Amino acid sequence: MNAYAVIETGGEQIRVEPGRFYDVRHSASLRPNLSSPNTKILIYRVLMIYHESTINLGHPWLGGAVVKGRILQSHLENRITIHKKRSGKKTRRKLGHRQNLVRFVVDSICPNGKDLYE
Repeated sequence: MNAYAVIETGGEQIRVEPGRFYDVRHSASLRPNLSSPNTKILIYRVLMIYHESTINLGHPWLGGAVVKGRILQSHLENRITIHKKRSGKKTRRKLGHRQNLVRFVVDSICPNGKDLYE
């Protein structure tokens, strides 16, 4: 674990390392309809980079920092079932939802244009 970054994508903050894959909710940059497997992606919303006991913090994001990766696949998350019941009114309702996810692998972390490799 020589290098890692904290990025913001899909409405959440994720700690990413080179060579590992992650499942995120699709955002504008990771739409599953336009993204086929092995599509290269660049994530510019980098909040923090750690490399060899050096921490670079952004306010809110680091300028010039990029996380490079590629999309592996698009898939659906496990089904969430919601039951609503109003006691005494004989009202019941069952809802379900499956979130679209994109699985991507991080190839490299680039602060100021330089690649950091493990």
